[in-house]
Amino acid sequence: MPRHSQFALLKQRRFLPFFAVQCLGALNDNVYRQAIIGLLFFLGVSDAERTLYTNLAPALFILPYFLFSSIAGQIAEKLEKQRLIVITTAMEIAIMTLAAVGFLSQNMTILLIALFCTGVQSTLFGPVKYSILPSVLRPEELTGGNGLVEMGTSISILVGMIFGGLIFQLAGSHGPIAAAAAVIVLAVAGNTIARLVPRVGAGAPELKINWNPLPESLAVLRMAREQTAVRNAILGVSWFWFVGTMLTAQLPSYALTNLGGEPTLYIFALALFSVGTGVGSLLCEKLSARTVEIGLVPLGAFGMTAFLLDLYFARAGEASAQGLSVTEFVHQAGSVRIIIDLLGIGLFAGFFVVPLFALIQSRTPKSQMSRVFAALNIQNSGFIVAAAVLGLLAQRLLGWTIPQVFLALAIANALVAIWIFTIVPEFLMRFLSWVMVRALYRLRLHGIEDNVPDEGPALIVCNHVSYMDALILSATIPRPVRFVMYYRIFNIPVMRWIFRTARAIPIAGAREDPALMRAAFEAVDRALAEGELVCIFPEGALTRDGTIGAFKSGVEKILARRPVPVVPMALKGMWSSMWSRRDSRLGRMRVPRRFRAHIEVLAGAPMPADSSAAQLEARVRALRGEAA
Repeated sequence: MPRHSQFALLKQRRFLPFFAVQCLGALNDNVYRQAIIGLLFFLGVSDAERTLYTNLAPALFILPYFLFSSIAGQIAEKLEKQRLIVITTAMEIAIMTLAAVGFLSQNMTILLIALFCTGVQSTLFGPVKYSILPSVLRPEELTGGNGLVEMGTSISILVGMIFGGLIFQLAGSHGPIAAAAAVIVLAVAGNTIARLVPRVGAGAPELKINWNPLPESLAVLRMAREQTAVRNAILGVSWFWFVGTMLTAQLPSYALTNLGGEPTLYIFALALFSVGTGVGSLLCEKLSARTVEIGLVPLGAFGMTAFLLDLYFARAGEASAQGLSVTEFVHQAGSVRIIIDLLGIGLFAGFFVVPLFALIQSRTPKSQMSRVFAALNIQNSGFIVAAAVLGLLAQRLLGWTIPQVFLALAIANALVAIWIFTIVPEFLMRFLSWVMVRALYRLRLHGIEDNVPDEGPALIVCNHVSYMDALILSATIPRPVRFVMYYRIFNIPVMRWIFRTARAIPIAGAREDPALMRAAFEAVDRALAEGELVCIFPEGALTRDGTIGAFKSGVEKILARRPVPVVPMALKGMWSSMWSRRDSRLGRMRVPRRFRAHIEVLAGAPMPADSSAAQLEARVRALRGEAA
């Protein structure tokens, strides 16, 4: 099987221009915001005036998200997306031209007006940023594509803050001219590249826009709550922004007071977190095997908590030295631990947020996608403001030190994660199945991306070798799958909770429980009618000798009632692994001799709905070959 990499997307026009545009947008936003702060130092304003502006600027930037996100979501739903990207980047040129006037005239009022307009432009672009990905990427590419976007955003923000903060230092007396030129050049570059983005159809071109933001905001928030998994994925993304805002807001003072560094040490600390987030985002595709693997979300949540806790214990008090450069800090005792903690928080934050974005995209109808992401932006804004306010109150009113804020954040993160996983057990179920499959097996995949349909109903038929077959298939198929399984396997302790949470369909033989059998066929038909994937094991039981048994006629009854494409799949190597009937129950209790077995999962081209059970059996046999 050829090895796939998310980096291959960077060579393709369907992704690269959009990726470049969103990176340039994030870069320019942060260059501009940091350049405003640089201008304040350049003008030599008082500390009180500088504090006023530095607190007012984030509020002006975030306010449009509250006011206009619902309208932006409707516009993104109604218009062709490439056209909207060109429009928003053209707006950026006009806004940055106004900002350039503000820099050249050294007029803070003009700069703050332009900053508010920048927030409006970002609000319009926000729903397009993520809603476009499901239209240009296949389901198995969503995790990798989102990982690249998150990585690009993190690095662009970091580079923008560094470059924007250094403009006035590097340019000296020409700082205002350099800042004005930089923001205009970046805006023009973004608009130029935006014209290379392929055209992407509107999600709901017939939508009538409601220009009243308040009722429409409530409407999109209700829309985002229609599916439990999507609703709580949105909550998880907003919590990620809460944690990130709380952490990064403390880093400037933490670097000075607790790390004993110069102001540049703050940039180093921020870089560690940003690089960690970028690396974690990129690793998601490899760890998820190119599926939307929400099992990474609990791993990310508890990893963030662990490293936040360790960050508190690594340096609970003030630094003994002051004025340390980055090099001097690195050579201080205990600094390596702090560096690892900041990298680790970012790394697991990437594991946490990327699958959540992919889940929202894969579970939301395309006709609602932009409005759902508009709701996400509204909620994110509220969490960002809450994080900033709570961080300030914790230190000013409660007298907490910054390490104590980190400790409280670690505890809160663990509690929120447990709450989310309790109300949406699918997250924890996928985590357990992800750990089990990757701990017990080494997987090789053949033909799945080409032959399992990206959308619409299909029936998957596969040979049945072990008690782990359903978990292995669910870990390798990009879309959610409803499994039909023998009720005795469905009722295995511990596994039963996983199967029920995955909405598996238990079935029994006609002689054992005719009512359960009829209910299973009804559930299969409903699932196919709703456009879902359903997987059955037509042998009707686990193989006792490793060979494929005769396919029963139940598959023909399903297809006669609901004609859908049939995807033949085969498991190869499972008979020699643990949890097949080759091992006795006592044998499975011993340390397994076939731990981490090599398993192959193969998918053939879809077959027509009028295929007989014998024809499907022959195709699965051919896929599997001779070995069991």
